[in-house]
Amino acid sequence: MKTLRLKTVDAYVAFDFECPTSAGGTRLAPDVTERETQLLARAMTYKFAVLGVNFGGGKGTIRATPSERDDAISRYVEEIRPLVESAKFLTSTDLGTVPDDFRSLPGTDQADLMHTEYMGMPLDAFLTGLGVATAAETALGGLEDRTAAIEGFGKVGGAAAVELAMRGARLIAFSTIHGSVQRRAGFDVDELLELRAQHGDRLVEHLGTDVRPASELFAVDADVLVPGARIGVIDEARARTLRARVVAPGANVPYTARALEILKERNIPALADFVCNSGATIGYVTSGLQTSDQAVAAVEKRVRDLTRESLEDPDGPLAGARRIAEAHLRTWLDRSQMPDGPALATP
Repeated sequence: MKTLRLKTVDAYVAFDFECPTSAGGTRLAPDVTERETQLLARAMTYKFAVLGVNFGGGKGTIRATPSERDDAISRYVEEIRPLVESAKFLTSTDLGTVPDDFRSLPGTDQADLMHTEYMGMPLDAFLTGLGVATAAETALGGLEDRTAAIEGFGKVGGAAAVELAMRGARLIAFSTIHGSVQRRAGFDVDELLELRAQHGDRLVEHLGTDVRPASELFAVDADVLVPGARIGVIDEARARTLRARVVAPGANVPYTARALEILKERNIPALADFVCNSGATIGYVTSGLQTSDQAVAAVEKRVRDLTRESLEDPDGPLAGARRIAEAHLRTWLDRSQMPDGPALATP
């Protein structure tokens, strides 16, 4: 793992290993760390590998408050420009960033397609949510009349909510940084999107429902739990008390190692983050896509196929996805470059 600490801004770029091209999104948050950057780069390695792509995992992170955001992004973009122009590091949006932040960097026609609007949101965000819903549907054998709880009602969480609802699921709980809300009868997802457009993360305060601590989301009895915010939210304690039937991550690196063991003991499928949330990456790396509908079809098929295959592994779906990814890595990496497993959070 190689990590660059930038000179003109409080930011990092991490490369999982040395190779011609590494890629991954750029995240902005006031508390992002070097270790988080490295774990997210490793997650990207497995995401590319499970899709059969010869890219290394990379990740950019910017530590900035909302008032510092614009200046920090400007400095970051200028400092990484040589890396992008040489194709050493390719980046796009992640938590806290939007397509316009990177508009001045060299782009491709594929990136332009991915940033078009679809279902009222950027296509890349929708595709990530689509992948989450597809993986959950595959694991459960259908979503009609199922219930869902989503951590983080942002770009990916909102997109996942849209697609889960379209497939017949009922969103009964969700959270933002300002708390969580629950409604057994379910929330109207279109209403939530309108409220988010007006109030941002404070939409939870405008639903006529008690706002509870955000952590209470993980105790909700739901068929599908979507961890959709930061790393390591499914730790040992939460794994012991989860009441979900399947975990379908919208965010990267949600599990600790011990949490995975406990979920396996409890027969709760812990789906691989690097499969569930690979939708946008599939859109970026699949050649020949000309329309949004083609991208949607490509994500639907790829995530469904990968989820089905990973669920066949006796050690669980994350182990199955790891096997698929590492089989591809061995086709183009030296043994000394092979990673020692997917990224897992530390307790």
